Amino acid sequence: MALIDGFGREITYLRMSVTDRCDFRCVYCMAEEMEFLPRARVLTLEEMTEIGTAFVELGIEKIRLTGGEPLIRRNMESMVESLGQLDGLKELTITTNGSQLEQKAQQLRDAGIKRLNVSLDSLDEDKFKRLTRTGDLNTVLKGIEAAKNAGFERIKLNAVILKGRNDNEVIDLLDYVLENGLDISYIEEMPLGQISEHDRGLSFCSSAELRELIAEKYELLPSSEVTSGPSRYWRIPGYESRIGFISPHSENFCDSCNRIRLTVEGRLLLCLGNEHSVDLRAVLRRYPGERERLKQAIVDAMTIKPERHYFDLDEEPQILRFMNATGG
Repeated sequence: MALIDGFGREITYLRMSVTDRCDFRCVYCMAEEMEFLPRARVLTLEEMTEIGTAFVELGIEKIRLTGGEPLIRRNMESMVESLGQLDGLKELTITTNGSQLEQKAQQLRDAGIKRLNVSLDSLDEDKFKRLTRTGDLNTVLKGIEAAKNAGFERIKLNAVILKGRNDNEVIDLLDYVLENGLDISYIEEMPLGQISEHDRGLSFCSSAELRELIAEKYELLPSSEVTSGPSRYWRIPGYESRIGFISPHSENFCDSCNRIRLTVEGRLLLCLGNEHSVDLRAVLRRYPGERERLKQAIVDAMTIKPERHYFDLDEEPQILRFMNATGG
C-alpha cells in the first residue's frame, strides 16, 4: 500500500518531532522566551512508535527524528530501537543540535542509526553563542568528533546562512567539512514564526550566491545524486563530501516533495509552509489499538496535501508556528 497525494507524488519520508523543547534558542528558529507544550498534549513514546509503525506499513521508507532537540527527550533511545526494527523501514535518522552527542553518539549508532544531521551555523565561538543564544560551540564540536568515532556511515552539517551574520563563514564551514570527511547542506532561512531579532528579508542569502562564493576557492560540480530530502547536491573534485543546498525560496522543490511531518502533539502536517493537517493524536486516543483506523486517517489525509508552499520574505509570516513545533 502506497501513500499518493492528489498530485501523484508518492510519500515515502516522515519527519517526526520527538519534542518541541530545545536547549538552544536559535534566532531563526524560535523566540528567546518560549512557552512549550504541557505534557498532556505531547505524544508518549509508545504513541509515537505506534504511529511510526502505521506509517511504515503504509510505505514510508525513511523516518527522521527531529525536535526541538530530540536527544533531550528522556528515554527516546527506546523508541529508536523499536522503530529501527520495523520491517520495510530502510532508513532511520536523527537531526540534532549536537549538544548531547558526546554522551549519546555511540548509543544511537548501536541502536541502528546510520546517518546523522547536526545543525552548525558557525565555527566562531562568540558568533555561535549569539546565533544560538544558549549554545556552546566546543560542546557541539566534541559531539561531532564523538559521532565520527562511533562509526556513522554519513554525518551531515546543516547550516542556515544569514547575510551579515554568518555568510562570511561559508568557506570556513566548507573547509571544516572537507577536512573531517563530512557532508553539508546550506539552508535558506524559512519564514516560520514571528521573530523580532532580525529582518528576514535583509538577511536572506540565496543558494546561488553561496555557490558563487564557494566557486572563488573550489571547483563546484553539480551532482545527479539524490536523497529523500530536499537538498540538491554538488561535489568538489578530490573529496568525498557532498555539498547540498536547500532552497525553499530561490529554487522551489515542491514538485518532487515526498515528505510529511508529525508534530510532537500528533498533528500530521502535510506541508512545511501550510497549515493543512490532521489530528492523529485524537484518532489514536479515541480508538486505542485500532491501527487500521489510524492508517485510514493517514491515507485520507493525503487528499489535503497542497501542491506547494508560498513564502514571501517581505511580508509578515503567514505560518506563526516556530520550527521547533514543526519537526524540522
